[in-house]
Amino acid sequence: SVLTGYANFSELEPGTGVPSYDAIVHFAAVPRILLTSDNECFRVNAMGTYNMLEAAAKLGIDKVIVASSETTYGVCFADGRADPDYVPVDEDHPTLPEDSYALSKVVNERTAESFQKRTGAEIYALRIGNVVEPDEYDMFADFRENPGLRRRNIFNYIDARDLGQIVDLCLKARGLGYQVFNAANDDNGVDMPAREVAEQFFPGVPVKGDLAGRSSRSTRKRVRVTSATRSPTSRRRRRCWASGKRTIGATPRAFRSGCVVRAGDTVARRCVLGCLHHQ
Repeated sequence: SVLTGYANFSELEPGTGVPSYDAIVHFAAVPRILLTSDNECFRVNAMGTYNMLEAAAKLGIDKVIVASSETTYGVCFADGRADPDYVPVDEDHPTLPEDSYALSKVVNERTAESFQKRTGAEIYALRIGNVVEPDEYDMFADFRENPGLRRRNIFNYIDARDLGQIVDLCLKARGLGYQVFNAANDDNGVDMPAREVAEQFFPGVPVKGDLAGRSSRSTRKRVRVTSATRSPTSRRRRRCWASGKRTIGATPRAFRSGCVVRAGDTVARRCVLGCLHHQ
């Protein structure tokens, strides 16, 4: 299997057998609904995560990063209109989605928590926002023109490069056990103050927390990393954050591209990465 095989030809040179892995970043999945049948989407995502966690437990791999999703909050793929229970949405918000994709992510979080309890490993689930790559930034002009396009995403996104930084911080963190982190940029991408967004698109939804600025999700920002690339709505340096009950790091570093783990870049000597485009 991937976890018990050589990663590249250079690992053959020492003649000492297959090296062990220090960490797994598990982003491989059916990335949204409508790509296959609902039951197949759920099966692939839920069983794939279970199989990966079981293999990690048996091999003694004690750091796993799992991709969860913004869709777990039940707004993105709802049949008809669905509003969050409150804004800004933090990790304590209920997760009761209607669709197979988001439900698979809720199950994966519980599976990860169960394996962490069994093994004592460090397992973090990232509720990842709508991933945007650098060559896709032109679409923000449409979002500014028609902000309602972003309502189902609760007006949040994550630059792929910033997601890479969050993963890097998670790989370096220790002593947190099982955690869930929202992963999103703190610019909502529509060039509107957060309070105005809430009043216009989520009328009547209770406000629990600070809606200052243009934050898209939780304001419990325990971790903040800074990159030098531009915000879609500002010339200021863009900030991204992963929020949660515990901090996952402190030192910002720039990544050239998202979802990349390079030798020497992290504390993991050998890390396996499964990655697909993620909702």
